[in-house]
Amino acid sequence: MDELHINISDMDEGSEEGFVEACGEGEGNSMNMDELLKQMLDLGASNIFIVAGLPMTYEADGKQYRQSGDPMMPADTEGIVRSIYSLARRDIGPFLESHNHDDDFSFAVPGVGRFRVNVFRQRGSLGAIIRVIPFTLPTPEEFNIPPEVMRCSDFQKGLVLVTGPAGAGKSTTLTCIIDKLNHERVGHIITMEDPIEYVHRHDSCIVTQREIPTDVATYAEALRSAMRESPDIMLLGEMRDQETIGTAVTAAEMAQLLFSTLHTTGAANTIDRIIDAFPANQQRQIRFQLSMVLQAVVSQQLVPTIDGEQVPAFEIMITNTAIRNLIREEKTHQMDSVIAASGSEGMRTMDQSLFDLVASGRVAPEVALQRAIHQEALAKRLEKANLMGGVPVGNAGSASSAPVVNASADGARADGAMSAGGAASEAVDGD
Repeated sequence: MDELHINISDMDEGSEEGFVEACGEGEGNSMNMDELLKQMLDLGASNIFIVAGLPMTYEADGKQYRQSGDPMMPADTEGIVRSIYSLARRDIGPFLESHNHDDDFSFAVPGVGRFRVNVFRQRGSLGAIIRVIPFTLPTPEEFNIPPEVMRCSDFQKGLVLVTGPAGAGKSTTLTCIIDKLNHERVGHIITMEDPIEYVHRHDSCIVTQREIPTDVATYAEALRSAMRESPDIMLLGEMRDQETIGTAVTAAEMAQLLFSTLHTTGAANTIDRIIDAFPANQQRQIRFQLSMVLQAVVSQQLVPTIDGEQVPAFEIMITNTAIRNLIREEKTHQMDSVIAASGSEGMRTMDQSLFDLVASGRVAPEVALQRAIHQEALAKRLEKANLMGGVPVGNAGSASSAPVVNASADGARADGAMSAGGAASEAVDGD
């Protein structure tokens, strides 16, 4: 996850009044918001939290930083939200009139970057989360996306899923794959996103990017429309419901290459989630269809490193004959064993990736155990390799929440969510 720092050093120390005054209502104040966003980008920032009852809070590498000073009041956050709409040249009226809805949109500031915003209500006040998206596209090397994941661009048709929790870097991974396709193939790429994050330029492919709901009302409608627009490659931002999943599977059956995401962890859980979205009388059919069109499932999570950064860990499942049979026969619980035994085909389990990160010296063993799928099995493997570092097996608890840091005026700089030194691809013995 790309994290965010905000420099408020030019504002009154010990008070948020300077910020609120600088970013208050009206178009005349949009330039001040513009300058603040530029400061965020210059500092390598990614997420800023505008929430009443707290000082300005931002996040970097899994840590939260709070500015010193008084908490923002509801009037303060409303002023900031209005300035965001002004800078985005977007009418705030529809959001204010729809009392039970959030608003999710993106906008660009020339010469600065793109920004994704979610505006919401909480306890009767307005709030917002801003994510910074640089104009330049990410590269696999920069974000430690292994070659095995990038080989998903070699498929000619079928369904490729990238899964993981929110903020795990799924959009970054898919952007790298789409950019590779845009430079290596000739065809029509259609992306359907809510909202558009990274902007792709036409290269050897024509790239059409549609934003939900600005350009088209829903994912399902966008996908049905895309199938009539001579697509060669499609990116569906998220498979949210039964209708979208069913349409996506149908599109993949029609000799299209389709990429999408789910908020699941692991290939087996992903497949089960898709099947469970359908009524019992349709599950046998969708299971058979999925076994035929699914090409790969890439699951990822960001893991804190010893040096305070974050690095991605990947589970990679390539759908071979054994996997297709397990899907059809409702034996997804056996997939981990097949994945672990298929390292020569470019597969790896999440626990194998975590083992490699510990072996490379990037991640502490206790952190790897917190993020493991099978903690006890990974602990034994680490112990056998003399990598436990004196950590008792029983100390593998759940991951702790992000620490909160009181930010100084100059703040701490984020060096990128997925830092150098990703997991090695060599397979480890199965779970």
